[in-house]
Amino acid sequence: MAVVEEPLYPIAILIDELKNDDIQLRLNSIRRLSTIARALGEDRTRKELIPFLNENNDDDDEVLLAMAEELGSFIPYVGGVDYAPVLLPPLETLCTVEETVVRDKAVESLCKIGQQMKPRDVVEFFVPLVQRLGAGEWFTARVSACGLFHIAYPSATEQQRADLRTLYGQLSHDDMPMVRRSSALNMGKFAATVEPQYLKLDILEFFRDLTNDDQDSVRLLAVEGCAAVGKLLEKKDCISSILPVILSFAQDKSWRVRYMVANQLHELCEAVGPEVARAELVPAYVKLLRDNEAEVRIAAAGKVTKICAIVKNADAFNAILPCVKDLSTDTSQHVRSALASVIMGMAPLLGKELTIETLLPIFLALLKDEFPDVRLNIISKLDQVNQVIGMDLLSQSLLPAIVELSEDRHWRVRLAIIEYIPLLAGQLGMEFFDEKLKSLCMQWLEDQVYSIREAAATNLKRLAEEFGAEWAQSQILPMIMDKVNNPHYLYRMTVLLSLSMLAPVLGAEATCNTMLPVILNAAKDRVPNIRFNVAKMLQSFIPIVEPSVVEQTIRPCLLELNEDPDPDVRYFANQALQACDKVMVG
Repeated sequence: MAVVEEPLYPIAILIDELKNDDIQLRLNSIRRLSTIARALGEDRTRKELIPFLNENNDDDDEVLLAMAEELGSFIPYVGGVDYAPVLLPPLETLCTVEETVVRDKAVESLCKIGQQMKPRDVVEFFVPLVQRLGAGEWFTARVSACGLFHIAYPSATEQQRADLRTLYGQLSHDDMPMVRRSSALNMGKFAATVEPQYLKLDILEFFRDLTNDDQDSVRLLAVEGCAAVGKLLEKKDCISSILPVILSFAQDKSWRVRYMVANQLHELCEAVGPEVARAELVPAYVKLLRDNEAEVRIAAAGKVTKICAIVKNADAFNAILPCVKDLSTDTSQHVRSALASVIMGMAPLLGKELTIETLLPIFLALLKDEFPDVRLNIISKLDQVNQVIGMDLLSQSLLPAIVELSEDRHWRVRLAIIEYIPLLAGQLGMEFFDEKLKSLCMQWLEDQVYSIREAAATNLKRLAEEFGAEWAQSQILPMIMDKVNNPHYLYRMTVLLSLSMLAPVLGAEATCNTMLPVILNAAKDRVPNIRFNVAKMLQSFIPIVEPSVVEQTIRPCLLELNEDPDPDVRYFANQALQACDKVMVG
């Protein structure tokens, strides 16, 4: 009897917990659906669990969201794709609830299931589901339906396809703006599945109506459809049907629509081709760069390099560059930041002369901007300019700005400069670096911010790898040693960190002769943090030096630290001693 009742146990728990007042218990139960389904087996999951979920009228959105997500990956638990249709009813119910997040997740799960279903099952079950939702009394069902057409259409019969196109047209003209918005949002996905003749006949008509909608929330989503539909059409049809819409949208009374145009314009340029883009879209783009709304200018500024890469024309550059110059002094810091993040990419497109003449002054102005994000965005892309104008000119123009930024009051700006130094050093060469930048790198080791000191130590290691161990030993090591007796223990720790990072690059001889005596001396430091860092450093030296040095020099020091009154020092000393023992055994 117990054997018969045991399989009933999981479903009993599920039913009890789903009816529990405690939301957390109900959530836990839903998230264990796959475990429960495995315990029940495929047959009972189909006959008992799924109908139960379908009848479950939980009113908590979090529980419904979890259910929608779980059901999307439930095909293996109901017996494979042959039985996938049994999962549709509960998800269809979830597509009609009021909470948007739940509906979206239910649509996502239906799409996932629909893509795996056999064509005959799509015809028999999935298409009717879409039709029911599309004709639903509540707008929530109709909103969800729009996201399912692209799954249903490819497998549908000729009659069903005609019905689906008609239904999509009805949804595109629905009384509720939310439904029209969903139609506009999913237009591109649906259009990609429709036959070319109906694309021009039906879809373009729905699209035009949506672009003329009274609601700006519908029109701005139709902008996304412009690029998607435009790419599906032949170029001449795209120019005749999509281009006028875009030019109209670029001057729309709603800034949100203009923002979407600015964001999508590079894709539309690709759809219509460079010649039409130069003649028609560049003038519209210039207007967007000079828009009254900062949000529109931000979107337009962020796409300037992509647009220039498509049009590749001197006249177009001459129209765009004055706007770029104006944007570099824009009143909005976010506009300047967006421009700074992409403007360096224009250098390869413009060539050396134009870059020096027009872009270099803008770079320098942005490098001195009062907001750190603007400066950061320029610093991180300097290598793109170097490839075009050469390091000589770049160093003359930018070095003063880099020196100034190395002392910037915002530590993230200083950090970005440090991370850029090895790349700059490799391009400038050893001689120039020693003369202009070496002292700067040492200065960062005594910065007030730990992240800067840590990055400075890493920076020295990368420079040693770039210029070689001999250079590091003669130029960097003596300068680090001068700082080893700094009165502040945090700076002494940075010196130890630098030495431990340089040791693998400099090799055994420099480590034993120059670094090890300093480290052993630091083991007697009055600050426990220094002493336990010494223990960690000595452990890192073990693979670098000879076993005899480990036994005669490192091990005695660690044994002494192992008797330290501070527990942290003893812990790290013990860890290092264990590493010593492994080496000696090996």
